[in-house]
Amino acid sequence: MQNFDFYNPTKILFGEGKIETITEEIPDDAKVLMTYGGGSIKRNGIYEQVIEALSGFEVVEFGGIPPNPEYEVLLEALDVIKDEDIDFM
Repeated sequence: MQNFDFYNPTKILFGEGKIETITEEIPDDAKVLMTYGGGSIKRNGIYEQVIEALSGFEVVEFGGIPPNPEYEVLLEALDVIKDEDIDFM
């Protein structure tokens, strides 16, 4: 096995009222990629809350991601990131 260092910082915002705070985490001039899975995000109202919170940003959506996506799905997302010049995900 090759030696390597892996650094993967993750910040999770969880709980009531946290959707409204997501803009504090995003640079002002960022173009945002919003990723999500199936239709539950739209049925339970989270989609509308996130879109409202991101109203000051240019948002590109990549929806329909299945659980444990195959590599090909991730490559499709990468194409969107490159084609749309995404800054923040």
